[in-house]
Amino acid sequence: MDARRRIESCMNTLDLKGTPGGKRALRPIKPAPLHRGARSDAAGKAVSNLILLSLPDEEYSQLRPFLEPVELPQYDILHAPGEKINFAYFLNEGMASLVALSPDGRSVEVGIVGKEGMIGMSLTMGLRRVVFRAIIQMAGSGLRIRAEIFQDILQRMPTLRFELSRFALLHGMQVAQLAACNRLHEVDQRLARWLLMCQDRADSQLLPLTHEFLAQMLGTGRPSVSLAAAVLENAGLIENLRGTVKVLNRKVLEEAACECYGVIQNFNGGLGLK
Repeated sequence: MDARRRIESCMNTLDLKGTPGGKRALRPIKPAPLHRGARSDAAGKAVSNLILLSLPDEEYSQLRPFLEPVELPQYDILHAPGEKINFAYFLNEGMASLVALSPDGRSVEVGIVGKEGMIGMSLTMGLRRVVFRAIIQMAGSGLRIRAEIFQDILQRMPTLRFELSRFALLHGMQVAQLAACNRLHEVDQRLARWLLMCQDRADSQLLPLTHEFLAQMLGTGRPSVSLAAAVLENAGLIENLRGTVKVLNRKVLEEAACECYGVIQNFNGGLGLK
């Protein structure tokens, strides 16, 4: 059973209401997602976020007036651990990292979010604070909505609730796989896996990432990342430019990554990624 069928099976299980005869309660039929750019925000800019594109017209029409366009520069911190969430974010372009911080200042990435999801998922459960830092890793743009408005309007949007629940389940599987990967695999394998995950969301050969930032995301020292990047470059898989990594041979880079990328890649279809 592939990842998409597993998710649908899990979501269908949530629909059982204990009615006589074990009948399944009806839920909204998921509409076919629109193409990127087929919708616009209140400012007339094209929408590329896959969750927003999956909504039926009546739900998006309710949400649209409250979506504020926002530019997201690299290293911008959207949420900090323990702080109150003021906005939920739907990225159109770029990518954010969810980062766990230790009291001594060390950090490690536990998840990434791009155009396939939403940042601020705690709001869907009625919570207003987060555990992880959300930081923009690759600059982009998106739409934000005030937390209190989002929590109120979410109650009237069954498709949005379903799509966010589905994203949360798939993203939780990804986080669990990343935790295993960080514990079990070598830095060069993890670096290859991480670059592939970034490219899945950027749709570009060029990834604006420094070795110092890569080290923070992988939870290791900069010398280890530089050495691992040199190994991949010498093999002709990537090119290390100033502040940027260029992917030269994706197919072989996939072979150089640990098996965790293959597992994570199975989730991509359910998230709407290639």
